[in-house]
Amino acid sequence: MKRNLLKSLFIVAVITGIFACTSTPQKEEQKPNIIYIMSDDHGYQAISAYGFGINQTPNIDRIAEGGAIFTRSCVTNSLCAPSRAVLLTGKHSFKNGKVDNVQAFNWDQPNFPKILQANGYQTAMIGKIHLDGIPQGFDFSMVLPGQGNYYNPDFLIEGKKVQKKGYVTEIITETALDWLKNKRDQNKPFCLLYHQKAPHREWMPAEKYYKQYTKMEFEEPATLFDDFEGRGTAAKEAEMNILKHQNWAGDSKLYPEVMDELGIEETSNWGVNAFNNNTGRMDEVQKAAWDAVYQPINEEFKKIYPSIKSDKKELMHWRYERYMQDYLACIASVDEGVGKLLDYLDEAGLADNTIVVYTSDQGFYLGEHGWFDKRFMYKESFRTPLLIRYPKEIKPGTKINKLVQNLDFAPTFLDYAGLETPTEMQGESFRDLVGGKTEQFRDFAYYTYYEYPSIHMVKRHYGVATDRYKLIHFYYDIDEWELYDLEEDPMEMKNVYDDPAYADVREMMHEKLDTAREYYEDSDANDQKYLKAYLDVQAQ
Repeated sequence: MKRNLLKSLFIVAVITGIFACTSTPQKEEQKPNIIYIMSDDHGYQAISAYGFGINQTPNIDRIAEGGAIFTRSCVTNSLCAPSRAVLLTGKHSFKNGKVDNVQAFNWDQPNFPKILQANGYQTAMIGKIHLDGIPQGFDFSMVLPGQGNYYNPDFLIEGKKVQKKGYVTEIITETALDWLKNKRDQNKPFCLLYHQKAPHREWMPAEKYYKQYTKMEFEEPATLFDDFEGRGTAAKEAEMNILKHQNWAGDSKLYPEVMDELGIEETSNWGVNAFNNNTGRMDEVQKAAWDAVYQPINEEFKKIYPSIKSDKKELMHWRYERYMQDYLACIASVDEGVGKLLDYLDEAGLADNTIVVYTSDQGFYLGEHGWFDKRFMYKESFRTPLLIRYPKEIKPGTKINKLVQNLDFAPTFLDYAGLETPTEMQGESFRDLVGGKTEQFRDFAYYTYYEYPSIHMVKRHYGVATDRYKLIHFYYDIDEWELYDLEEDPMEMKNVYDDPAYADVREMMHEKLDTAREYYEDSDANDQKYLKAYLDVQAQ
């Protein structure tokens, strides 16, 4: 009996061994695809998932609904080209060398698409990158030269300039979809950087949206007429006021001949030149459609201008509405493109294994403090939208309140791909944070800004932010410190640096700033190095 039992067990063992030797090996876990969507100057206030009620972005919202929304995501340097360099390299501006829009960018340094490409990913960059030189790390690239144009734009396709007829946001979306559907290797995981020019100045919307949005009116922000009482020199001297510093022609779309008729002088030659260049790229059909909507706006302004030209509040109201109409209409096209891309992922069965990120290269002022543009470490400029969906790891409806920065994208993407982060990268992966595996993340965010003197005249500064406080040092032609209590003063209206009640907080924040500068290896020597480099270029 025992012998028969042993014989049976032996036979089972042999059969099991045979099957074990001849069965198909376990398939390697599929690496996730990555789609990184970045618009230009898209303030978080203009994404309906954030709840501000300015506009509706139903497709961008789909990413938040199916994944996570970040409420305190921020940048390391609120300026277009430096922000993009940080994204690629995972290093602060003073480490990757692209501190402003003037200095050259070194494509030879490591970036995360290069690493993904070397490890089996197929990579593409389509849209705006605003970094000089031919992009490295991509199997395919089609990018706008510099800022690019909204109508009938030129693109650099593998370094060769080609003009494409149509509207830039739609062209970028169509090209991205064509690459996903027809051009990529279906057997490889992919990483697509899908970058829109919109809603960057001068806010030239697509026909179907300017017909709609120019009829709309928007609620003004509470701080539209901020007098900057309680803040320092930097805020008072910045040239970002909608009424005083936006161009009448380029930004508000007032025709130059109408300006001449009304005796309105442009803020700079840039405005009329921008208007003529932008509308001059249109073909006859595009220009006729544009004039059919914007000429009546000009005619109406001619009627009301004599009665409001001395009333700064009425003029500001008119210019604010013009700004919002065109800015938000540009975003409508971006949102439409996001919807098409998400629909494709669903139809192709790729949604579950694709990480989709939506963000902007920085925040933007939508009339807060009377401003447009960005650059400051103040909230609307510093804080950026960030939404991410990855069904395999991120629960729908997740909300993240930690100080994640654009510095962290490169390490995060490499982490998802199962790859090591190079030691020279300074960011941290937020994969476990957004996946619900930890609540721990850095407790501060470090910021630098270098482009001064320049357009908008935002002074050089650096600073550190925590959950509750923000300390900023403005330097070069001034030496001023600002401290804000974000809990008591969320709109950053009162500098409490010299308030005795905040003496302990001030000391704590200085220690935090010193720690951040030491941690990231920044210093006054870096500040002086890049100041000299900037001034040398300006002097040429």
